Amino acid sequence: MRAVGRAIAAPALVVWLGVATACVGAERPQPTAEGAVEWAHYAGDLGGTKYSPASVVHRGNVQRLREAWRIRVGAFPPAAFGHDSPDTPYQDENRPLPVSQFRFQSTPVMRHRALYVSTPLNRVLALDPVNGTTLWTFDPKVDRKRHYLEGFTSRGVTVWVDSERPPHAACALRVFLATVDARLVALDGARGVLCEDFGQGGAIHLERGAGIAGRDARPSDLTVTSPPTVVGDAVVVGSAVRDNRGPGAASGVVRAFDARTGALRWSFDPIPRRPTDAAWNVWSPDAARSTVGANVWSLISADSERDLVFLPTASAAPDFYGGERPGRNDHANSIVALRASTGALVWSFQVVHHDLWDYDLAAQPLLVTLRRSGREVPAVIIGTKTGMIFVLHRETGEPLLPIEERPVPPSDIPGESAWSTQPISIRPPPLLGTQLTPDSAFGVDAAEREYCREAIRRLRNDGLFTPPSFRGTLEWPGFWGGINWDGLAWDPERQRIVTTLKRVAMAVRLHRRGDQNAQANPNEGREHITQPGTPYTATRMPLIAPSGTPCSPPPWGSLLAVDLSEADATVRWRRPLGSVPWLSHHRRYREWGSIAFGGALVTAGGLVFAGASQDAMLRAFDIDNGSQLWEHQLPAAGQATPMTYVVDGQQFIVITAGGRGRMGSPGWIVAFSLPATERNRT
Repeated sequence: MRAVGRAIAAPALVVWLGVATACVGAERPQPTAEGAVEWAHYAGDLGGTKYSPASVVHRGNVQRLREAWRIRVGAFPPAAFGHDSPDTPYQDENRPLPVSQFRFQSTPVMRHRALYVSTPLNRVLALDPVNGTTLWTFDPKVDRKRHYLEGFTSRGVTVWVDSERPPHAACALRVFLATVDARLVALDGARGVLCEDFGQGGAIHLERGAGIAGRDARPSDLTVTSPPTVVGDAVVVGSAVRDNRGPGAASGVVRAFDARTGALRWSFDPIPRRPTDAAWNVWSPDAARSTVGANVWSLISADSERDLVFLPTASAAPDFYGGERPGRNDHANSIVALRASTGALVWSFQVVHHDLWDYDLAAQPLLVTLRRSGREVPAVIIGTKTGMIFVLHRETGEPLLPIEERPVPPSDIPGESAWSTQPISIRPPPLLGTQLTPDSAFGVDAAEREYCREAIRRLRNDGLFTPPSFRGTLEWPGFWGGINWDGLAWDPERQRIVTTLKRVAMAVRLHRRGDQNAQANPNEGREHITQPGTPYTATRMPLIAPSGTPCSPPPWGSLLAVDLSEADATVRWRRPLGSVPWLSHHRRYREWGSIAFGGALVTAGGLVFAGASQDAMLRAFDIDNGSQLWEHQLPAAGQATPMTYVVDGQQFIVITAGGRGRMGSPGWIVAFSLPATERNRT
C-alpha cells in the first residue's frame, strides 16, 4: 500500500492509534437550556455530519409522523399555479427560461426559534419553526434575465451570532446569503434588513478581485450556489466559475471576510500564481498563470478548535482536455486544509490526478471522531464522484485506511499526457465497482438492452479513468457521481457513514476544433463543451436508452451505510432509493431505484431520513439494517437534504420540495411532526 496525496507544511505524522482527543471541534448540535435542539448550520454542524441528537421521533413511533405544515414559495413557471409569485423567473416570450434552470436544493437552518431558508432566486424567508408562518422575507433581486452557470440554485444560508453585541441589538444574529449573481449579503436575522456595516451597505460584490492574480472577474463567469461557512468571526466563501471558458475567466480563489465589517481577511487560490505559492514547482509556469478552475463550489467544513477549514476543490479547466495544464495539477480535485485564521496551507490530499472526467470533489468534507481501542482519532472523510471514500487524519492528511496508487489507461489524444496512476480506496472498496461492459448493460426490454449494449460497445472502455477520446469514451461512474454535493451523513454512536449513491454512465467525446459533429443536441441530452484555447472541443451526455432509462444496471440510486467501527470498513447495508414513476408498470421497478440528488439525515432516534428520488417521496429508514419504516408523498421531488430540530418538546423534520430541473417544479417547504397525543408513546 502506498499513501497518495501530499501533506504539505503539516505537523509530523501522528500515529492513528496513539491519539486521544475528545472534542471534534465542529460544533455539534446540542440541546439549549430550554430543551430545544437547533440546526444551526447547513449540515447541522460545521463538520458536515447531517446528524442530530434529537430523538423525540424514533423507530418506535416514526410510522405516526404526519405533515405539520407546508408553504409554497414560488411557481416555476407561473402557469403551473395560474399566477405570478416573487419567485417567478423573468420570462421573455421569445426565449422563455426552461424549468430545468431552477433547482430547489436548499436545506433550512434553525436558530433562536426561527427557520431560515433561501429559494432558487435567492429570496430569504424567516419562518416560525412551529407553524411555518412567515416572519419576514428579503429579496436580493437577482437579475432574472441573465444566464447563470448552474441555473437558479441556492443550497441555503448561514447564520452567525455576534457574541460582542447584546442579544437584541441590530444584526446580533446575522444571516449570510451568497447569491447566484456573486454577492455576499449580510442580513439582520430579527428583521430581514441589510446589515449596513457589512461591506458596501450590506453586501460584497465577489467578482471584485476574483480574477487571475487578483484582477476583477467578469460577472458572467462567477456564481455562488452553496452557503458560506462562518468559523470564529470570519465568513469563508468559494464560488462556481465558468471553467470551460478561456483565459480571463474567474479564478478559483477562496476568501474569508470579517463577519462584522466585510473586510477581506485572507484569500487562497488553489492554483499557484506566483513562484512563492505552494505547489508552484509542480505546475508549469504558463499553466499556473493562466489555468482556471480548482474552485470550491460545494460546502466548506471547519474545525474551530484546531483553527482549520477544509476545502473540497473542483477540477482544473477545461474539464476534458489537460494538454495545456500538464502534470498532476496539485490542489485541484483535492481536500485542502487551511489555517482558518490566516488562510495558510496546512496540507492537501488529491483524490484525482490531472482530472479529465469532471470528477470535482463535490461533497462537503465530513469531520468525525473515530474510536479505536479506547482512543479517539480526529478524521476527515471524503466521498467522491467515483464512488470512493477516503478516510484521512484531520491534522495531517495522512490516510487512516488503505489507499493504493494503481495504473490507469493512457490517453490516445495528441498533446494529452494523462497521469499514469490514480488513488484507489482499498477499504472501503469503490462503492460502484470499476467496470461496466456490454454484457452488464440494462434495458427494460430486449430491444433497449441491445441498444445499450451497442452504445457501450462503440465506446472506448478500459475501466475506471479511461481518458476521453475521438472515438468516444465510456465514463463510469459518470460526472453526476457516485457521490455528489449531497455528500455523507454520520452516525457517531454506530460509527457509520450513510450516503446516497448515483449509478449513471456517461459518454464523453473529444472533437477537433471545427468538427461539425460536435454540436449540442438537446433532444438527446448532448452538451457541447467549447474548451477555448485548446485544439479540441468536447461533447458529453448521459448514456440513456430511448425510453429514458439509464443503460447502466440498476439500482440507479441507492442508500447505503458503511461501518467504520472496525478497520475493515464494510458496507453494512444497501437498498434501492425511490422509484421512477413512469416505469411503475414494470414488475421489478421498485428494485431499480431512481437517480437520487439529495443527502441523508441521521438522528439519535435510530433513523435515516432521505428524499432525493424522482418519485417525490420522503422516507425514513432504520439505521441498523436499512429497512424502510415510513414514507410520505411530497408535493414535488425533495431533491435536497432534510433537517430536523426540537422546539417545546416537539421534533420537526423539514425538507424543501421542488426537484432538480425537470425532476420537479420548485416551490415548497414541508414540515413533519408527531401528533400531540402521540409524542410520548412508544
